[in-house]
Amino acid sequence: MRKVFKVTLALVVLITVSAFTTKSNITDSGYKIGDVATDFELENIDGKMVSLSDYDDAKGFIVVFTCNTCPYAVAYEDRVQGLNKKYADKGYPVIAIMPNNINVKPGDNMEAMKTRAKEKGFTFPYLMDAGQDIYPQYGATKTPHVYILQKEQKGNVVKYIGAIDDNYQDADAVKTKYVEDAVDALLNNKEVKIKETKAIGCSIKV
Repeated sequence: MRKVFKVTLALVVLITVSAFTTKSNITDSGYKIGDVATDFELENIDGKMVSLSDYDDAKGFIVVFTCNTCPYAVAYEDRVQGLNKKYADKGYPVIAIMPNNINVKPGDNMEAMKTRAKEKGFTFPYLMDAGQDIYPQYGATKTPHVYILQKEQKGNVVKYIGAIDDNYQDADAVKTKYVEDAVDALLNNKEVKIKETKAIGCSIKV
């Protein structure tokens, strides 16, 4: 009985560690708040290559590392879609990037991405980080993991890193909408109050 309890406890700990990224994890690697994010060129589900520099009229970006196969990412799909509908016309479009190794997660391959985007009616680019070069630059560790960038004279500056909101399980029970609060602050030329939060999701598969 004690052995079963220990095994169960170990599994609970493993799942918890997998799902949550602490603030120190976020800030120890990849971009920090205030860093300038380098541009990229990644293939979209329509076959075209997409870069941040393509968006001449953008004031910034909501960059979301996400995928098809992670239940956390799936739980947030409608909310990500909602972010794009709310903010794209205001200058902050969503740019979704699938970072997983498709040999490990074949359900995240390009054809699956196309199918998922069509099923859900995605209105934002859904790009593949095929070489797995971009997500390490950002320091993303989870799906979903969000980075809000603001266009400044020196480039696309990181203003927020972390989760979309404070309740992945129930959109109706959300108390704090981290991404919306951050973008609203930037649109009103105000300081982002909460700049970093824990990214909750599945670990990126390498």
